[in-house]
Amino acid sequence: MKSKKKLAVVLGAGIAPLLAVGLSSGTAQGHGYISSPPSRQAQCAAGVVPCGPIKYEPQSVEGRKGLRSCSGGNAAFAELDNDAKGWRVTPVSRTTSFQWRLTARHATSTWQYYIGGTKIAEFNDGGARPGEIVTHQVNFGGFSGKQKVLAIWNIADTANAFYACVDVNIS
Repeated sequence: MKSKKKLAVVLGAGIAPLLAVGLSSGTAQGHGYISSPPSRQAQCAAGVVPCGPIKYEPQSVEGRKGLRSCSGGNAAFAELDNDAKGWRVTPVSRTTSFQWRLTARHATSTWQYYIGGTKIAEFNDGGARPGEIVTHQVNFGGFSGKQKVLAIWNIADTANAFYACVDVNIS
């Protein structure tokens, strides 16, 4: 009887690490964020600005569609909404490339870009599943100077979207 218990303990100890790695990989997969110019969550992940849990999962700023916040309404990432946190501002030209790094492929309806309450660009993917890197050329129109750009990746087959804010100085 004792040998069966020992065997069960040994097997359990050997399998537990495999289960922990296998089960956690599903949640660590994430989704997507803007890597260039560096979004607020990219700055957190790179250690440019001291941040809480978002530094470990910059791709996870997900919330229901229609929000207009950098955190996507996620309380755990509320510091992304703090404009006074010391975000680095990237100098950009009137037309700039925004590069999304995707860690999960979702069917996409639209990508939207806002300054304040004004939509400055929208790209319609019509349900396509983009690759790992997605780049958009965004024209800022009449905006200049220091601006916060809110970028939204609307998923086609769920009620959710992914959110990213990028601080820029438009020349």
